[in-house]
Amino acid sequence: MKKLLIIVLVLGLVSCKKSGGFLDNQSVGITESQVFTDSARTMQFLIRIYADMGFSFNKGRWSSHGNTELSTDDAEYSFSGVTQCAVALYNGTLSPLIYYSDAQLTQLQDFWNVPYANIRRVNLLLSKLPTTPLSPAVQTRVKGEIKFLRAWYYSQLLISFGGVPNIEDQVFGIDDIINLPRSNFGELVTYLSKELDEAAALLPAPNALAPAGYTPEDYGHITKGACMGLKSRILLYAASPLFNGGSIATDEKVKTVVSYPTYDVKYWQAAADAAKAVINSGYYSLYEDNVTAAGYGFFKVFLLRINSEYILPFNRPANKDMESYYNPSTRGGSKYGMPSENLVRCFPMRNGKDIADPTSGYDPANPYLNREPRFYNSIIYNTSLYWLNSSNSKQPVLTFEGSGTADAFLAGSTTGYFTRKMCDDNTSQGGGANTERCWPLLRYAEIILNYAEAVNELGQVELAVEQINLLRKRAGILPGADNRYGIKSGIVQADMRDLIRNERRVELAFEDHRWHDIRRWKIAVAVNNGANTVMRITRSGTTYIYNPQPSIRKHVFRPEMYLLPVPDQEIRKMPLMVQNPGW
Repeated sequence: MKKLLIIVLVLGLVSCKKSGGFLDNQSVGITESQVFTDSARTMQFLIRIYADMGFSFNKGRWSSHGNTELSTDDAEYSFSGVTQCAVALYNGTLSPLIYYSDAQLTQLQDFWNVPYANIRRVNLLLSKLPTTPLSPAVQTRVKGEIKFLRAWYYSQLLISFGGVPNIEDQVFGIDDIINLPRSNFGELVTYLSKELDEAAALLPAPNALAPAGYTPEDYGHITKGACMGLKSRILLYAASPLFNGGSIATDEKVKTVVSYPTYDVKYWQAAADAAKAVINSGYYSLYEDNVTAAGYGFFKVFLLRINSEYILPFNRPANKDMESYYNPSTRGGSKYGMPSENLVRCFPMRNGKDIADPTSGYDPANPYLNREPRFYNSIIYNTSLYWLNSSNSKQPVLTFEGSGTADAFLAGSTTGYFTRKMCDDNTSQGGGANTERCWPLLRYAEIILNYAEAVNELGQVELAVEQINLLRKRAGILPGADNRYGIKSGIVQADMRDLIRNERRVELAFEDHRWHDIRRWKIAVAVNNGANTVMRITRSGTTYIYNPQPSIRKHVFRPEMYLLPVPDQEIRKMPLMVQNPGW
């Protein structure tokens, strides 16, 4: 009897399937033959693999309003119930069994299940591709795309769990008994690098058009540049302290599974080389516009579906994705994630100097004056102007305590702030036009940061300074008389490391990086324990009084949380697998 496609999509490594996608409904009853002997259905199957690509970035990843950014020191969640996934991550109740303890918490299985479900889909399509009615040229292109997609989903597993079972090209049937060990970390990194090199060789450059490349209607499909960009990210992760000789494991066998067992500077060199390859390709550039307004390029890039900076866009129709999620109540938004004072303090002054520098010009009695432009394009603070549909104009958002608005401290904002990043402040969830945008899963600014981080670890501090200054110039920071954009002359490696990490936090805020970064740098125990800082603002007459204070939400990050626990059910199904250290 022919196997229904929905049945063979179930992978032994996956405990449950994601519903709602093409051929995921058992009532469809389409056979493999019916799919892979039809070119349109084959391409629909490919699109289904693409559909989950943004699952980790998705602002509504859990319960339509949760995401890992809400489990870090960057933001506060508007929910605090213990059955919310983001809460389970920040309050330290995560465990191998928690995935199954509550109907909502089962959504945490997506760290494991979504990648493996799609790896299985890739392997199935890869096995059928030679016999599909697609032309040889399209088969070659599709092969490159799905090899990238498989590496993409493995990269999500790698940063969360370390080494995981690598099924390579195998396609398991519903009756197969699967008992696979976890791949050693180094072997998996090597495999993914090789796969991405092979995929890149099969795919067109980002700027190549048909017949050599894609038609404009194909925008969003994987390109050679995306393969190079993902390789840069993976090798940077692999070179980082958690994985480069800094394993939390004590057992030597487990140590090789979850990391390189000993530190080696060559991994930083590999990361630098991969990032430099993207830079040298000439495929991408920072989207810069300091003429319209200081730092306008940083604001506008997130509102353009096509731009010079996006390496891996996740296409969306015209939408209000970010406005719905981030806008304050007075603008019709759900304000699910509110920036912390911790994050606000990371933005330097317009002269590029840290606010802790006594020569920076920072005034704690007027803390939002003369900050660098990315601050104004990322944070809605007290008295910020933002579109109010009822008045058809920009009106101040009042977050001070007792303002009498729905945005007031504690009444509306738990931190004293709302998020502006990636939002169009000329519209709002409460009214106005939809915005042209797609999700930035990988953009060129990240590559520059990858390169800066890697070369700094190689001791090339001034080369790292040059890279950061590219971002600071685009951001609208003033160059200063020395043309160093606020970076002190003679800066040493350790201080530059801190500066790069801060720059990454500011530049990539709310783009699905902070949770991974604080773990790979092994700083989460230091920065994600205790309470975030929030800003309580009161008013006396016409004077605002700023009083930073601890949040009521307590964060707990234990050392074993640097790697997530493999779901207990997966360990019990496959005895050859070992659990992550401490779980």
